[in-house]
Amino acid sequence: MYQNPILYADYSDPDVIRVGQDFYMVASSFTYLPGVPLLHSKDLVHWEIINYCVSKLPFDKYNRPSHGSGTWAPSIRYHDDTFIVFIPLPDEGIMVARSKDPYGQFQLNMLCTSKGWIDPCPIWDDDGRAYMVYALARSRCGIKHRLMLVEIDPECTRLIGEPMLIFDGEQVAPTTEGPKIYKKDDYYYILMPSGGVAIGWQSCLRSRDIHGPYEYKVVMHQGCTDINGPHQGGWVDTPDGRNWFVHFQDVHELGRITHLQPMCFINGWPFIGSDLDGDGIGEPVKEWSDPVEGAPEYKISTSDDFRSDKLGLQWQWQANPNEDWYQLDDGHLILYCMAPGGRENLLWYAGNVLTQIPQSKAFTVTTSIHLYPGEDGDIAACGIVGQKYSYAGIKRMQGKNFVVMFKGDVTNKEFEGEATETSCDAQLIDSGHIFMKIVVREDKSYNYYYSLDGVSYKELGKTQMLERATWTGAKICLWSANMNNKGSGNGYGRYDWVYITDDTAKEQ
Repeated sequence: MYQNPILYADYSDPDVIRVGQDFYMVASSFTYLPGVPLLHSKDLVHWEIINYCVSKLPFDKYNRPSHGSGTWAPSIRYHDDTFIVFIPLPDEGIMVARSKDPYGQFQLNMLCTSKGWIDPCPIWDDDGRAYMVYALARSRCGIKHRLMLVEIDPECTRLIGEPMLIFDGEQVAPTTEGPKIYKKDDYYYILMPSGGVAIGWQSCLRSRDIHGPYEYKVVMHQGCTDINGPHQGGWVDTPDGRNWFVHFQDVHELGRITHLQPMCFINGWPFIGSDLDGDGIGEPVKEWSDPVEGAPEYKISTSDDFRSDKLGLQWQWQANPNEDWYQLDDGHLILYCMAPGGRENLLWYAGNVLTQIPQSKAFTVTTSIHLYPGEDGDIAACGIVGQKYSYAGIKRMQGKNFVVMFKGDVTNKEFEGEATETSCDAQLIDSGHIFMKIVVREDKSYNYYYSLDGVSYKELGKTQMLERATWTGAKICLWSANMNNKGSGNGYGRYDWVYITDDTAKEQ
């Protein structure tokens, strides 16, 4: 048996396919890059990160953080021996990433330039023609309840003709989004979430003509379970012919976690989950029999000793990656104390923040930090990114080293936004090396601790509470900077390792 959620981690807006005996999943990543993580599994339950579909975005805007923008809900398909991923950029248009090798470099092209087109999904029909179904973002174009269909060229390089409306859910399915289109037994099916992230349900459209008209049916809802949503996902089958549905649940502070549901067809309609309350509509299951028995139990890496010549796939920057920001040096990560100039150098504005998605609801982060300052104001720190965030580490002030803690409050959460930061603690230390620890509990509270010897730890500042970032859960981060925004370029923080432990079992 497996238990839900299969991943207690913010792989938002998942879509999944099977190629032979292998399963592949993609997810959105917004301003965090490289973007659109590509995960691999042999059983739909245990996953590993193997790649990113977008190494960097080809727009100058993303050289700085653009919170809430960037790569939204993608879809993945395997067509003509090629992995093809449709990626919406809500401010720029629809991007297509493709590769013959899921472990290799993905090539990018813009399918179209558009504002507010989101959640695209392609289908290649039996006659060789290709189409894209997509939704609309209220934040960009004022509409949130319509699905559109447009023909595209089979190579996914341009639109053919004009988009047409195929569903208007203003009354029966408000906040219609995340459509995934499939064809089975002469029916076109579109699976989609309706009603919003927090309290919505899974809907399905079906038609014998891709252009419609489409019938509508609710195929899964929260019912008597504690799984709110349940939201956007994708349908996939196992080699034995059974059907499954991967979707997310929003747990707010830690983002959108991943669930797996059994799926079947009844009277030509998909049925997802299990009918626990007898109302004829499926509800999310807590546990179910394994889709594939005896498969490798992959696990997503979290800790890092920085001994590779590349950053681990668990890490993403808060903007387009820049090689000038860091160096991997003989088992150490060096993050340079950048001073970008312009506006105040706050963590929320900084592209050179190295982040990681937490993989459990209670965890401890421990790291070893050395500061080699070049200027007063240089800092090397670790922290938690969110709309209320914090970080702690070593800072050089008036020619001396202090262990410090800061907290930030975001007052404008979109794009570069607006934030303020305040000092929570500052203690003089006679060292350029400290051990930092962040302990995050299931009640969403967390504290910082520091040590000079790695054995005896002292609390720093006060208890903080997790808060989500813009469209994502809170993230672990490492950051080196010059907080006075005056950099000689010589200062840097050296991180010897980062250890992350899952503390969920301890709290239970």
